[in-house]
Amino acid sequence: MKTAYDIIIRPIVTEESTDQMSLNKYTFEVSPRANKIEIRHAVEEIFKVHVVKVNTLWRPSKEKRRGMIVGRTTRRKKAVVTLAPGESIDIFESV
Repeated sequence: MKTAYDIIIRPIVTEESTDQMSLNKYTFEVSPRANKIEIRHAVEEIFKVHVVKVNTLWRPSKEKRRGMIVGRTTRRKKAVVTLAPGESIDIFESV
């Protein structure tokens, strides 16, 4: 059985994601096999907040070169979690 810490890999802190924090939207990199219900329960368990909505998307892979060798990075799954009004996640307060 997957734990909440297996589902939520790390928070994604970019310029766009920090702008969305004012709208109570937080972005996480999640396990590729996690679905929206598992993501919701994991965020609620770890951060003790109420999740209203979960949107997921795949970040596509990119082609990388090292000299003549061409490879690709792995694609990753992101989740944008919307919290209930008046709630926030403390890990993002210092950003």
